[in-house]
Formats: sequence, structure tokens, C-alpha cells
Amino acid sequence: MSNSEIEARKTVLQIKDLRKSFGDNHVLNGFNMELYQGENLVIMGKSGSGKSVMIKCLVGLLEADSGTIRVMDKDITKLDQSAMDILRADIGFLFQGSALYDSMTVRENLEFPLRRHSKKFGDEMNTEQMVHEALENVGLLNAIDLMPSELSGGMKRRIALARTLILRPKIILYDEPTSGLDPITAKEIILLMQEIQNKYNTSSLIITHDVDCARAISDRMILLIDGVDYAVGTFDQLASDNDPKIKAFFKH
Repeated sequence: MSNSEIEARKTVLQIKDLRKSFGDNHVLNGFNMELYQGENLVIMGKSGSGKSVMIKCLVGLLEADSGTIRVMDKDITKLDQSAMDILRADIGFLFQGSALYDSMTVRENLEFPLRRHSKKFGDEMNTEQMVHEALENVGLLNAIDLMPSELSGGMKRRIALARTLILRPKIILYDEPTSGLDPITAKEIILLMQEIQNKYNTSSLIITHDVDCARAISDRMILLIDGVDYAVGTFDQLASDNDPKIKAFFKH
């Protein structure tokens, strides 16, 4: 898909001039980005570049020093807690370490967000059916009564994705989705992410340092360098750039 085709779509997430410092450590120095409907946008940056800080500002876990963040036409800096909770129900977040509750079965892990966001589905909510559908989406219905300790790393990542999908989010944030996985399992997760996007037309923001993941999944990429959106383009555009700061990301 060309850049012009992507940009013709609706903007579902927009960050303008985002700044965040911790004392003398200026992490974000005017970061900008737009995520379009149905797009897979990859953000790459070295450790400590501000990727995690940006994500935390985006979901309201950190307060930015300045700048604006608009999610589905809502300025999150102006939302009260109740409105923010409603908005979060439309934003899925796949944590780097899967973050399953160790004391809960797979079924209970998936039921938990449904109870927390019960207003989203109202009286129509069929918990059992929704849990089954989410697990079928990731090919793990047979794991429904297992404990997290009984799952492999790849299975945990799939269950975490099922838990994210169960709320039927419009936007999914992936934090290092292939981190710590062997190459075969990482490929399976990437294929699953592509299937989910095709099935639900979700908009995905993917934080990764995995070049193979970025090549396979991205429609566009942003390189976060020195606290700003230093370079924006497709994988091929950026991989062929001669700027030394950009080339450093694509060396194997």
C-alpha cells in the first residue's frame, strides 16, 4: 500500500509536539505521529529512546509536559477518569511480558477485562461465547482451563493477544510483540497479528527493535531518535536511506 493510500484513511491517533522530561533527562523533545485506520505503524528506537514513555503518555499512565494526544478525535489530556476508562476499552494493549494473572486460569484471565468494561457490551454480553471466540482467533481454545504456568512463552503471548482482542478494540498497541521468542514462534505471532488486522481492520501501533518483525508487519515506520520522529517512511524507504543514524537500525 502506498503512502498516499494510507494517508487517505481516517486518522485514529495523533500526537503533536509531545514533550516529556525527567529532571535534566529530556526523553521526548517534540515527537509527532499519526496512525491511520487499518494501518500497521511500527515505531523503532534504541533502548532509552522514549518508546515506553510515549506509550505511557498515550494511555494516560504518564502525564506529558506539553503537546497534544488525540485518540479517535478525543484529546486525552482533557478527559476525566470516567471518560478515559471508556476510551481505554477501545484501545488494546499487548504487554511485552504478556502480563497474565498467574493465579487465574486462561478462561478467568479473559473474563477479567469483560467484567471491568461490562458497560461496553451491556446486556448483550455473552461471556462464554466471547471467551471461546477470542481463543479460537489465536488457535488456543483447548487451553481454556490451563494455568499460565502450564503455557509456553509463545502460548502466553497468544493468550495475552486473545485477552486484548476480547474487548474488540479499534486500536491495538503492541509492546515488543516478538521479544524473547524463538524465530519460529516470532513468525507465528507476526502472522497472527496480520490475521487479526485483516479480520477486524484494527489500527496497530507496534513498538519493536526486531527488524524482521518490522519488515514483515509494517505499512509505515517511524524511527524515534533524540526524542523526535527523526525519520518516517516505509521499511524499504528507510532501509535504503544513507543517513548514518537511519542505517544503524538496519545493520545485522
